[in-house]
Amino acid sequence: MPTVRPATAADLPGVRAVAEHFGNLSHWLRRPDYLDREHDTGRLWVGVHDRAVVGFGGTTARGALTHLADLFVLPEHQSSGVGQALLARLLPVDAPRIVFASSDPRAVALYTRQGMLPCCPLLYLRGSPGTPPPPHPARRVTAADLADLDAAASGGPRRADLAWYGALPEVSAWRAGDGYAFARTVPGELLLGPAGGATPEDCAAAVLAALAEYGDVPTVRLVVFGPNPLLPLLLAYGFRVADMDVFAASESAPLPFDRYLPHPDLG
Repeated sequence: MPTVRPATAADLPGVRAVAEHFGNLSHWLRRPDYLDREHDTGRLWVGVHDRAVVGFGGTTARGALTHLADLFVLPEHQSSGVGQALLARLLPVDAPRIVFASSDPRAVALYTRQGMLPCCPLLYLRGSPGTPPPPHPARRVTAADLADLDAAASGGPRRADLAWYGALPEVSAWRAGDGYAFARTVPGELLLGPAGGATPEDCAAAVLAALAEYGDVPTVRLVVFGPNPLLPLLLAYGFRVADMDVFAASESAPLPFDRYLPHPDLG
């Protein structure tokens, strides 16, 4: 029977083997990566069978809001109870919690039983868009400069996580008016997010301004909630829906869907 416990440094190769099985590290080309961050903050747990890591789960926090960032169990150990045991350790029962649930009906049912109801689709966009005209020019800033804007848009403060992400050499932070966007470049590709703003218009302006700064990047990826009015504009600029999850939450509206774009790993 698998057991669950907090991850140690010695567990990280096993955690990465599970993550790579599901293709979760394909866009993290160097360390530290987001799994290192989860481990460093004490929010990474493992499921172990015969001294081998067979699954793991991790969370991030934005104030009182807990984001379940990871829950993965190797196929041969699914339905063994390890996933449920990890969730019991990772998720508080008396605080708001959210997850980007797989569109697999089994995952939706699992998270619903944990008190997180499906709220809206979460769309993973990918494309080679033409350079959109920015409504406002973007200026490069630091992660600390954007902490308050992000806290208001993303559901709660996370200064330390933003500082960690912003310090990665491939990450830049941009502000346009009362909107913001983080951008991470890997060879041939740009990941945009988290991004947001004081209003939906501020969010859209920052995203378009940041995209304009990287007009020569062949491929761009970003994540958009279904109700965000920026979605049809991005599709018109050449993005396509490459994948879809279901956003689930313990509260009906824990963050503003119309003015926030999450990061696929950091929430």
